[in-house]
Amino acid sequence: MKTVVSGIRPTGNIHLGNYFGAIVNFVKMQHEHQCYFFIADYHSLTTHPTPADLNDNVRKVLVNYLAAGLDPEKSILYRQSDLPETAELYLFLNMNAYIGELQRVASFKDKIRTQPNNVNAGLLTYPTLMAADIIIHKAHMVPVGKDQEQHLEMTRNFATRFNNMYQTPYFPEPIAFSFGEQLVKVPGLDGSTKMSKSENENSCIYLSDEASAIRKKIMRAVSDSGPTEPNQEKPIPIQNLFSLMKIVSKEETLQFFNEQYNECKIRYGDMKKQIAEDMIVFCAPFRERILELESDTAYLQKVLDMGAEKARISAAQTLKEVREIIGFRKL
Repeated sequence: MKTVVSGIRPTGNIHLGNYFGAIVNFVKMQHEHQCYFFIADYHSLTTHPTPADLNDNVRKVLVNYLAAGLDPEKSILYRQSDLPETAELYLFLNMNAYIGELQRVASFKDKIRTQPNNVNAGLLTYPTLMAADIIIHKAHMVPVGKDQEQHLEMTRNFATRFNNMYQTPYFPEPIAFSFGEQLVKVPGLDGSTKMSKSENENSCIYLSDEASAIRKKIMRAVSDSGPTEPNQEKPIPIQNLFSLMKIVSKEETLQFFNEQYNECKIRYGDMKKQIAEDMIVFCAPFRERILELESDTAYLQKVLDMGAEKARISAAQTLKEVREIIGFRKL
């Protein structure tokens, strides 16, 4: 059994892309490995959320992930800020991180370009905090997307640098865990190839969406005037509609509309209505569970308390040993 660590940024409700992009696989992993899933509220401070927004988003993410299948009895689910050991390890790693290497990080360069009025130290040292999150539990594997691969490489560098500096093979070098062909890519409703809240919130279907909202969003999904010749190649927005249908509809339904398209008989209005109704059926169990959990504050707090208690066992042991290795000992 390997130790797996993954962060969940508190950005509110979870959309279908989040669900298939990570949660489905997290649910599987929690039965096979020792998994630590944390809500990265420290990381979110780089965007300066209000106290109310920060607390509300943590709550929403917790509710959504529990509703989607994460089991606090099988995995360790905690809030980053409930683990002060992470902040201390972050400080130690920053002492061995260099300005030049942090400034070369692609995501930092991107932030400089997109938000020039908020280039804060937290953005610069984001990789060291991420590294602290991972190696605090001496993780072996980290599920990451393409945009996080450089950060994981830096985590390995920081772990190796610590080991070399103090001449001890203390931290393992975590590797990227790729879901490969298991990963289902969910397209956006705006014609983009990826459902993304940061790109267009209205192009996303959320697990918590009401039936009326799902119908409205899908009926507005980008399409075209239809094929002009048999077996015509589908443009990306139409491929997206078929991809969504493949996720939530029956095989015979998908086959029917595919034949309609190839025969130039397709009516996108009918197809969208079918996708909407099937999407409502798919999301209904999640929405019901979300509504149930939202009202149970005592249970949500219990989950966080239990997760923090379990996570501290690993983190406290790591910090105790790290402090001794560095030289913080009794005289």
